[in-house]
Amino acid sequence: MNRRVVSFLFAISAYVTVLSGLFGITDLTVKAVEPGSLKVGLIGLDTSHSIAFTKALNADDAAADISHCRVVIAYPQGSADIESSASRIPGYTKQIADMGIKIASSIQEVVAQVDVVLLETNDGRPHLEQAMEVILAGKPLFIDKPVAASLADAIAIFRFAAKHKVPCFTSSSLRYSKGAVAVRNGSIGKVHGAMAFSPAHLEPTHPDLFWYGIHGVEALFTVMGTGCKEVSRVSTKDTEYVTGVWQGGRVGTFRGIRGYKGGYGGTAFGDKGIAEIGPYQGYRPLVVDIVNFFRSGVVPVQSEESLEIYAFMEAADESKRLGGKAVTLESIMRTASVKADQRLKELTSK
Repeated sequence: MNRRVVSFLFAISAYVTVLSGLFGITDLTVKAVEPGSLKVGLIGLDTSHSIAFTKALNADDAAADISHCRVVIAYPQGSADIESSASRIPGYTKQIADMGIKIASSIQEVVAQVDVVLLETNDGRPHLEQAMEVILAGKPLFIDKPVAASLADAIAIFRFAAKHKVPCFTSSSLRYSKGAVAVRNGSIGKVHGAMAFSPAHLEPTHPDLFWYGIHGVEALFTVMGTGCKEVSRVSTKDTEYVTGVWQGGRVGTFRGIRGYKGGYGGTAFGDKGIAEIGPYQGYRPLVVDIVNFFRSGVVPVQSEESLEIYAFMEAADESKRLGGKAVTLESIMRTASVKADQRLKELTSK
């Protein structure tokens, strides 16, 4: 297929529905960007993802599915006070500069020179304010995990994006594990339950599972889909065990691992069989989906699913506080929705 045909097809799909319904998010349409002309801005150099994604996109021999989508400018500032993140910034800034990429002094400088943005700051706390700057500039963006450091901020990000008709999405790379994708696509029929596991290192500034447990929880939702109603949690020094009950009585569990051999994977149980969720495929499948999103304007992961994932994890924290009692996602979402409105009111009135 030649480039003119590709461009024509992208033009045909320029207006698509990408967000709906949840927490006041309304349908919006976005115009596709012609493939082959994408300048990418990078925000945050406190995570290895920034280096890995840039090396993939800017490779001279980049495959067609991620080619012509190059990082041209980066703003280094990420976490200010998480030592494991902040300490990386000088070294990663040098690596990015050595690749010939301009180092910016502000987010405004980044958005003025690019078509699309990768928000890679490892610390989820500044994501809302960072994302708002990008959204106000009208630039489609991918927000790396965790999308925020609270469910309220996550809701606020998607609401603000919908209001300004700017597409964005978030995802862990574990969504793209080979087995998870196959199950999602129907390899074992209807999924009646699943268990997923991943490391679950903690970071005091974030809800327990946001920092690293997100990987296993994202894999769980990849195969189970949305519809989780309530969550209960058992927490010990070395293990997190979270049980979710989905609509119709389906049950999904997440095991978070600390203090013993970790890994990524799980098992899904369906009408037609039982399947492994793994293995982990690395970053490339996610990068391919990010580029497809940048080219087409079509989000690959709907906001409803992303927000339910973060509600699941925040409900798990509430269950822990209540000694393992079941907590409904509806109650968690309702409270966070009010806080999201307050956050946006505070930030837009500055």
